Amino acid sequence: MFTFVFIGKGTPAPFDPPRKLVIRGPYRFVRNPMYIGAGMTLAGAALYYESLSVFIYTCLFFLITHLFVVLYEEPTLRRIFGDEYEAYCRRTTRWWPTRSKK
Repeated sequence: MFTFVFIGKGTPAPFDPPRKLVIRGPYRFVRNPMYIGAGMTLAGAALYYESLSVFIYTCLFFLITHLFVVLYEEPTLRRIFGDEYEAYCRRTTRWWPTRSKK
């Protein structure tokens, strides 16, 4: 979240989105680190508590998040940041962290 504030000059909140494309910090390796962190936290809770209901909630979280990213967030970022976002998408993956492909 700090990268959104200090590099992007905005916040993760929809009412104050970053004004610059954030591609540093954890965003060098994957396009959605905050969603991944939240989902992995839920998955950890499901394992820790041995809870089927939390596991199902985690699966729903990942599914809904994926649909939101693909259907809304990515098209919006393409419209706002254009070629810069396209180049970023070619260098990084959506969900699985990798080393940056300069």
